[in-house]
Amino acid sequence: MLILLGGCVGFILDERFGFFNEKSWLLIIIPVVLLVLVYLQGRQIFEYDSDGEAFHFKNRNIISFLNKPLNDEFPKYKLIKFEMVSILFFRRLYVTISSKNNGSTTLKYEVSYLTKKEVKDLKLSLNKVVNANKEKRHQE
Repeated sequence: MLILLGGCVGFILDERFGFFNEKSWLLIIIPVVLLVLVYLQGRQIFEYDSDGEAFHFKNRNIISFLNKPLNDEFPKYKLIKFEMVSILFFRRLYVTISSKNNGSTTLKYEVSYLTKKEVKDLKLSLNKVVNANKEKRHQE
């Protein structure tokens, strides 16, 4: 946003003083393209808490007005399965939980900015719960 603001100020000053000649439109176009790329890449901040009897997932964007933050909390026993999908630079986590209304619901989270260790820890944590839930269902 600061780059876009600086580009707009530079564009206005260029119109007045003529530093860049015909290239002054780049001062606005480049920051707008960068802002669109940040929007397309998805939410940059992903936090999860698996302590206790519930999962708590938070997924939000650095620039708060671009996307509405996701904030989900559900009991561990509702977790049915999860899937991590990676396409080029994008990585998404799909979590399927049991629901009273529809039978199951899939929640989507952007996890592109997590490190390999964080992804490994997340998968390990979710796998433990999925396996425990499968075992409980099998016993019933």
